[in-house]
Amino acid sequence: MFEWPLRVYIEDTDAGGIVYYANYLKFFERARSEWLRNIGFDQQVLMRDAIRFVVREVNVKYRQPALLDDEIIATVEVAALGKASMTLNQRIVRRSDNQSQLSSSEQMLAEGSVSIACIDENGRPRVIPKDVAQQISMTVTTQESS
Repeated sequence: MFEWPLRVYIEDTDAGGIVYYANYLKFFERARSEWLRNIGFDQQVLMRDAIRFVVREVNVKYRQPALLDDEIIATVEVAALGKASMTLNQRIVRRSDNQSQLSSSEQMLAEGSVSIACIDENGRPRVIPKDVAQQISMTVTTQESS
């Protein structure tokens, strides 16, 4: 599972200091972008090569509110990998005790499933290139063995 630490800023919250619900999607997006970079694929390079990953469907359950100045972690886990799409499970948790890694005492704030399609520069579906699919599938294998 890939983890990306974030902090909640005033721009993320409503007047009550609670994260606006749509901003969880931004947190998910940031984690996905960093996950791709972490496995060797910068989005600028992918775009240059006519490879674009776009969100096709999102399903989110909100458990508890994130608050101004919270340290949170956004996670990415590959649930399924198809020829031209993938499904990712994502979570937002509140960090406890300033730990850099998730622990069993983390507070689940939101969790969701994100369906991602691979498209070309014209917006048409395309097969995920073999090298990209191999790297993604290696993260699935790593997750299953841990």
